[in-house]
Formats: sequence, C-alpha cells, structure tokens
Amino acid sequence: MKYAALIATCLTILAGQASAATATRGSFGALADGTKVEAVTLSNGVGVSARIMTLGATLQSLVVPDKAGRRGDVVLGYDTAQEYLGHPDYFGASVGRYANRIAKGKFTLDGKVYGLALNDGPNSLHGGVKGFDKRMWKIESVSSGPEAKVVFSYVSADGEEGFPGELKVTATYSLNEHSELRLEYRATTSKPTVLNLTNHSYFNLSGNDARDVMGDMVTLHAARFTPVDASLIPTGERRAVEGTVFDFRAPHRVGDRIRDARDKQIRYGRGYDHNFIIEGQTGALRPAAVVEDPVSGRVLELSTSAPGVQFYTGNFLDGTFFGKLSRAYRQGDAICLEPGVFPDTPNHPDFPSARLDPGKTYINTIVYKFSAK
Repeated sequence: MKYAALIATCLTILAGQASAATATRGSFGALADGTKVEAVTLSNGVGVSARIMTLGATLQSLVVPDKAGRRGDVVLGYDTAQEYLGHPDYFGASVGRYANRIAKGKFTLDGKVYGLALNDGPNSLHGGVKGFDKRMWKIESVSSGPEAKVVFSYVSADGEEGFPGELKVTATYSLNEHSELRLEYRATTSKPTVLNLTNHSYFNLSGNDARDVMGDMVTLHAARFTPVDASLIPTGERRAVEGTVFDFRAPHRVGDRIRDARDKQIRYGRGYDHNFIIEGQTGALRPAAVVEDPVSGRVLELSTSAPGVQFYTGNFLDGTFFGKLSRAYRQGDAICLEPGVFPDTPNHPDFPSARLDPGKTYINTIVYKFSAK
C-alpha cells in the first residue's frame, strides 16, 4: 500500500510538471540600426504557444491546434523585426498612447489644447508617427509554472508624440493550460493625460491554410455601435444594431453583409471598421466576442474589461505587403478585435472617459481563449 501511494504521488508530480506552462527567452534578430530584439515564447501542454517580441510588445506568433490537432499560426505578421517598422499595419502590436483615431489630431484637457501628428488623413491614429508599436520595450520578468508569463515595460516621456505626462506602462502576457492568453495593460502618469492601450492582432483562424476570413462566424455581445463620418471619426451617436448589417448578437458569417453598399457605414469603412459597445459593466472582465472557423474548427472567445471593441476586417490590406511564409496579405484576410475606450473619446465628453490622472492606475484586461470543435 505504501508503494502504491508513493507511485501515485510521483505520477501526480510528473503530470503536474508535464502540464506546466513554460516561458522561454531568446533572440529575435536586430533592427537595421543594430538594435537587438528579444522575444519570449509562452507554451502550454496542449499545443498552444505565443511569441511576443520587445519591439512594440508585439504578439508575433500565436500557434493553436485545429480540430484534428494540427498546429497553425493564427495571427498575421512578419518573419523579421525590421519588417514591422517598414509597414504601418500594427500587426500584433501594443498600440498607444491612444489606440484608434483622434479627430484632426487635437484634444483639450483642463482648458489646454494638445496637438498630435496627422498620420491618418486629417486625423491622428494609434499614437502618432512613432507610437508604442515602434518603441523598444524592456523585459521585466519571465516565469514558468501553472501559467507562463512575461512582463514588458515602457516609459513614455512627457510630451512624446504630443501627449502630456510621463507615462509608465506595463504589458503582461500570460498563458495557462486552459489555452487562455491573457494580456493586461497597466499605466500611471505624472500629469493628467488621455490614454487608450490595446493589442492590434490580426486573426486568421485557418492558420497555415491561409484562407480569407469571409466564412468565419462572428458573434459580438453588443446591442449598439458608434457610427462614423467619412474619415472614420464617431459622430457621437450610439446606434442600435437591430435591423442593420452590424447586428452580430447571433453568429453571422463575416462575408454575408460586408459588401452591402446600401449601408453608408459599410461604404465609409470599406467593410467593418467600427466600435461596438460591449454589454455589461466597464472595468469588469466580461465576454465581448466569439470567432469560429467552421473549416479548421478553431474558436476564439474574447473577454475584456474595456467599454468597447473595434471590429476591423483588414479593409486596408492591399496585397502589396508579404508576411510570414511569403504570404501576400489582402483585404478580408483577417479580423481585428481591439478592446478599448471609444475612438475620439477625448473630443466626446459623453463617451466613457479616457482620462488618467496622477495617483490613478489605468488597466485594460484582454483574454483570448482558444478551443476547437
């Protein structure tokens, strides 16, 4: 009996070791100026792995098994770090200081007008010319165990890209045995400022099969969205999705209504490029979206603490950039789900606030859960 108990204990320990998630630190080459780029790979015991690099705290690779157990990379990106600087598509990047658009590159805070770079027509987009996606982040810690984890940090100087306050930011990626990739952004500031951090991964659940996403089924837990003008700035309206091509409360194929030119919003965005207002209490982690690929069987469930999710269908990918495996990225080749505050919030006092004051901590939590059926 003693031997049986000892064997059972050893087997339990070995099983625990086998299922532990691991974090491995390594090189990811260098930039043209010689700056070395590192990457940390998080892996669990069921075939999921995520590689995140110090350039932009960017999710460079995310490998997930399909229904037959075949592993495939489900995020768009490049094979070398330098390519991420050469193309403005924000593949997998941590974007800020302000993800999404700010109208005419201006906002007023405590009576002072701040000006930002106009890098998206008449507007400022994703933090300006050199946002967080183009900055080198520092690896603070790497750990393995029940979950694998890496913590990145970046200090944004007061006045960087026109934003006030010195900002201290962390991006924590963790992967557990339930195939949940958790991403938490935290930040503090030395002066009142505005802030909207998110991850800009482009998902294609077909993996290495490289199909487009028009056949993917999407669910969005949102009864309203924020319509935009021709330059993709919110009008201020919160419009019901009921009876429109924006109603994803029940699963719909991406491609079913994306070319409905009768809807002016679809024409403005060249497809879907809109903020959806997620149901439930802002600040609490809650379900936001589900994406299902019927062919591979892969399922992505997104949860967030943010008030909105920008649903974007890769409308500005034009086939001129070649990513991993020399694949040309084209319109409709991926889905982006970007949790955060609403676009142009600093210019809409009735939107959920983007303000961060000294002594307060900004938090945006995002969870990507993967499965196959």
